[in-house]
Amino acid sequence: MNKEKDNKVVLYIAMSLDGYIALPDDSVEWLNDVKGDGGDNGYADFYSTIGTVIMGRITYDVILKLSDDFLYAGKPCYVTTRTPEQYQNEPNVTYTNEALTDLVPRLKIQSEGAVWLVGGGQMVQAFMQEGLMEEAIIAIIPKVLGQGIPLFPNGTPPSTFELRQVEQRGDIVLLHYKV
Repeated sequence: MNKEKDNKVVLYIAMSLDGYIALPDDSVEWLNDVKGDGGDNGYADFYSTIGTVIMGRITYDVILKLSDDFLYAGKPCYVTTRTPEQYQNEPNVTYTNEALTDLVPRLKIQSEGAVWLVGGGQMVQAFMQEGLMEEAIIAIIPKVLGQGIPLFPNGTPPSTFELRQVEQRGDIVLLHYKV
């Protein structure tokens, strides 16, 4: 019984009004003072649907700076890197350079929920090039950064998303798309 479950690959990410997910130095501190819903802006509900997380190494390095505790402990986490041999797998993290076209279908089968594409822009681009991203939930943060790391870097293939839902959380708007 090697049938793929209905686990979707979902991008869930915050973006500035001008399309950036981080400042040029990878900082995401600009997210800290946004007026949301007074709670977690729906994060816990989303996270409860996730079985596996996947991200690029640069995003992983940024996440390690955000908290002393690993934010995704208890869920399998895959970090893509060109040089996995430089890292020792940790209890919560597997480093891999496996082709996304092999890795992602396998993760969808193994996962106990959706596969969360955490980021960053290079990963989003790679997933879109391979047609691996199925849904996107983009939190639009009401700030213009003027510069930074774009969600969709130059070279991202042209795509059309189908809007499924719009959700307001304070000044934040979450756009739910089928890709």
